[in-house]
Amino acid sequence: MKIKITGKELKITEAMNDYVEKKLERINKYFENAEADVTLKTEKQEQIAEICIVTEGEKFRAVTEDKDLYASIDKDIDILEGQIRKAKTKKDKMMKEGSIRTMDIATDKVTEISNEIIKTAYYDIKPITPEDAVLKLQEKPSHTFLTFINVETGKVNVIHKLKDGKNYGLIEPEA
Repeated sequence: MKIKITGKELKITEAMNDYVEKKLERINKYFENAEADVTLKTEKQEQIAEICIVTEGEKFRAVTEDKDLYASIDKDIDILEGQIRKAKTKKDKMMKEGSIRTMDIATDKVTEISNEIIKTAYYDIKPITPEDAVLKLQEKPSHTFLTFINVETGKVNVIHKLKDGKNYGLIEPEA
């Protein structure tokens, strides 16, 4: 990991430099090649540490302030580690879900169902006249047919909408 340490209104000592490098080893284990830009500064009584990690198109940043500079660096490292773990988990989850979805789509194409009954609907058949059946079918515009018992013949009939959308057909058994 390439590390650049900058001090604003603060001289960077060898101890500070070593401490930052030691702490950034925790972050280095997540990436093969990353760049760390560390800015340490003092404002009034507060010690501010800003760490920015750039790697593979991703950027992680943490800024904290504390009375102790080393404590501020520790907080930044904890924040960055949390951000990196969250991003990695999210990326892994997306990759895993994506591959499962791809597998499902591929298996659906291979095992296509044909010539089998895949849905069954149950409903009551009531004795009515064919004219009343047309009226009931008109009440439900999404339905294309209605099965009923013809009051005149006592047999099961089917009334259905024709393709012209205006007229109806009646299916009546012969036997």
